[in-house]
Order: sequence, then C-alpha cells, then structure tokens
Amino acid sequence: MTAKTWRWGMIGCGDVTERKSGPAYQQARNSELVAVWARRPEQATAYAARHRVATVCANLEDLLNHDTVDAIYIATPPASHPELAEKVAGAGKPCCIEKPLANTGVETEAITSAFEAAGQPLFVAYYRRSLPRFAQIGAWIDAGEIGAVRHVEWRLTREPNATDLAGLPNWRTEIEAAPGGYFDDLACHGLDLFDHLIGPLVEASGQATHQHTLYTSPSAFAASWQHANGATGSGFWNFAAFGHEDHVRILGSHGEIRFSVFDDAALEVVTEAGTTRIMIDNPDPVQLPHVEGMVTHLNGGAPHPSLASNSLRIARALDAIRGPR
Repeated sequence: MTAKTWRWGMIGCGDVTERKSGPAYQQARNSELVAVWARRPEQATAYAARHRVATVCANLEDLLNHDTVDAIYIATPPASHPELAEKVAGAGKPCCIEKPLANTGVETEAITSAFEAAGQPLFVAYYRRSLPRFAQIGAWIDAGEIGAVRHVEWRLTREPNATDLAGLPNWRTEIEAAPGGYFDDLACHGLDLFDHLIGPLVEASGQATHQHTLYTSPSAFAASWQHANGATGSGFWNFAAFGHEDHVRILGSHGEIRFSVFDDAALEVVTEAGTTRIMIDNPDPVQLPHVEGMVTHLNGGAPHPSLASNSLRIARALDAIRGPR
C-alpha cells in the first residue's frame, strides 16, 4: 500500500523555520509544506517566496480549513501556543508544536487535553529524540556499556549576546513571554532528552535568580531531579557568566558517557576498557528525522518518540525548577 503524503500548513515564519524545521517539512519522505500563515502578512509572503510554498493564507481560519492542508505545524513563541493549539484541535487536525509546548504545566495540560478530546495526535518539536547522535547514546545505555545509570549532570553557560547587551527586543528574555528566559528555551531540550534516554522525570526542584539587569527574565538556574528508575540528576544553566560550556556526564555503575546537548562535539563512552570517542554529524535540516518520524506515525507506523504526554513531564519540571509563571 502506498503511504499517504501529508500536507502541512505552518503557523509562523520565524527563525526556527528558516533552516531547522521548514525545509524538513518539504524534504521529508511523504511530506509537503503547502501553506503558511503569520500575523504579519508580509513575513508569510516573503517566506513562501524564499521557500517555494504554494499558498499564503490571509488568516488563520483559511489555513486551518484549507482543502490542501492535512496537518498543522505551530512555529510561534510559546506564549501564543494555548490559543493557537485550541483552534487547531477544534479544526480536528494533527499538529506539531514547537517546544516548549507552553509556558506552564497548566497550559501544557490544557493543550494536551484538547487534542485528546479531538482524537488527534499532538507532537512536540523535541527533535533531539530523533537525532542519530543521541540514538547512539541510547544504544550504549541499552546495551549496558556503562552498567546501570546512576546520575546525569549538565552544565550550560553562555555569556550575554549582542542583543542582550544592546537591550534590543527579544521575546526569549521578556518575563511575560518567557518566564524562564533562555532556560525555558534551551534547558527544556536537555531535560527532555534525559527523560528519553534515562527514563521519565518524576520529580524536580531548583532555584532561579537575576544576576544582571539586561532583561526581565531570570538569568541563572540550578536544579536537581529524579528519574522513574531511581537515577538522579543535577544541572546549572547560567546566561550571565564568562565563557561557554555545554557538557553532560551520564554516570553509570561501570562507566560514563560524555556529550554536549547543543555543541557539535564528539560522543565519549568511558569504561575500564578505555575510552571510545565517535563523531556523528547532525542531518541538514536538523529536524528531518523528527518530521519523517511524524509522517511514519501518522501513516500507522512506529509511534513517534516526542508526544504531548512526554512534554507534560518537562513542563512540570520547568515549573518546579524556575517556579510557575
């Protein structure tokens, strides 16, 4: 039987859609990006011209009801997700929403419930679950290369960037749009990855603080958490410190795995037998395996690894670490 080609309509045409996601919806097997809509019409028109998208919709309702659109991708900032997700669920179409699914656990639960009531799948763009480099880490863990997982540690630091220093508008650092600032935008990727590789997150706690006055969201965070299998975790994320670091250690009973969540660094597994180091490049576009997995799921194949039920655990962990909005 020939697999169905899924035709996607995209809401929002921001930076993430230029290289990471938009081209993936066009290049994935049995997938087409056929229509776009954005709150600024000129942005959608320019995007469609650059990426050869056939239809630019005049309003959201036109996109949701367009006869060529089978599924929706929401690529807007998380503060807008609850309203948009409710409308997509009401239209009765499958959907993928950019991460984090919403700014709070309460909002995330409401979105999840809306799609459950509509009987439609809801995917979340935690695309690292689908990347080959992290699949290798999962294979090492599953094969017992480091024994039983005992603890995961993540350190992420970044200096204020030019936009921060200039005080330019940036939704990612305005507390009303992003209550955890860069933490919400970046830490959710790693926490979701640990949830995938090690086991479901069941408990988290932490602190958030302002260490400069460049923007209104907090800039420094520390946390500890636990996985369902008893493994523990700890991390800190600082966006006001000197230098750049992105380092993860998964410590096991008989070895450890070292890697970066965002950097294109080698993967290392260290045991008594020595150190194995391999480099696995990300695909281009980086969301290609994620999109292909969604199409497989929609066509009745293997379940996708990044569903709303997983994202709900991450939203609750973010709430616990930086405090609810």
